[in-house]
Amino acid sequence: MHGYEALRTRAAYFPLDRGLIRVTGEDRVRLVHAMCTNHIEQLAPGQGVYAFFLNAQGRVLADANIFALDDSLLIDTEGSVRAKLYEHIDRYIIADDVTLEDLSERMLTMAEEGPRTADLFAKIGLEGGPFAIGRFGDGYVARVSHTGLPGVRFYFPSWALGFDDIEDADEEAVETVRLENGRPLYGIDFGEGQIAHETRQLHALSFNKGCYLGQEIVERVRSRAHVNRMLVKLTIESQETPARGTKVLAGEKEAGEVTSAALSPACGKVVALGMLRTEFAAGPLTVSGAPASAVPADSSAPTTGC
Repeated sequence: MHGYEALRTRAAYFPLDRGLIRVTGEDRVRLVHAMCTNHIEQLAPGQGVYAFFLNAQGRVLADANIFALDDSLLIDTEGSVRAKLYEHIDRYIIADDVTLEDLSERMLTMAEEGPRTADLFAKIGLEGGPFAIGRFGDGYVARVSHTGLPGVRFYFPSWALGFDDIEDADEEAVETVRLENGRPLYGIDFGEGQIAHETRQLHALSFNKGCYLGQEIVERVRSRAHVNRMLVKLTIESQETPARGTKVLAGEKEAGEVTSAALSPACGKVVALGMLRTEFAAGPLTVSGAPASAVPADSSAPTTGC
């Protein structure tokens, strides 16, 4: 596992498979605001938010970082859903002055993350809080994290980003640190089978905006203050990493399943994410016979540590 310690204690860089969609036209803000779960109309150029795109039944079609630029919006989503999201947005362009452009094949995405990455913000002149974005050469750089550590993400038409003095991290190291920090991935830990509240990523939702696609379901769930399932971070007292889909048990009852897992050298045990029935989340739990415990994978309640 290359780059694990650098990523956890210093900084490391790694590539990401992201789908990038540019949205231009006079009606771009109004349209995207009406289609996603967060507040786009209040964004000034250089600002961004994390959001979900839902279907009419409130199911999560995609998650995305949405950035406001001077003359456009930049949507950064998982590479595996970029075509689906592009088609979803395009379907709702009727008489709107909106143009979509898929930049995924032309723009590469590279991340630098780790405790020391915070020192980079001032060095490159990236001001503002989380999801701030600015120009960087012929591309952009934004304050976005994949693993849950301090991070920046470069969107650039070339790999020549000047990482010579920084270590790289391989996929296994990135995945392990992501799970140590309880950071879920769309298409792996949640997807179209979930409604927004089940993901526990409530920073994707704005409750102070007008109507949007799927809002009725979001508001109904919020008013009831209950979901049947929820995404949790699991720690498993084992050295054997369970496969995706491994059942989580509460006694002899099936409580849910593991969505992703890795053996953490720092924790000395398995760290994982899973989708559990809410009534079983408090435990006690087992996974493949090993004791396990769960905490909600809640964006407002950090799950870092062992």
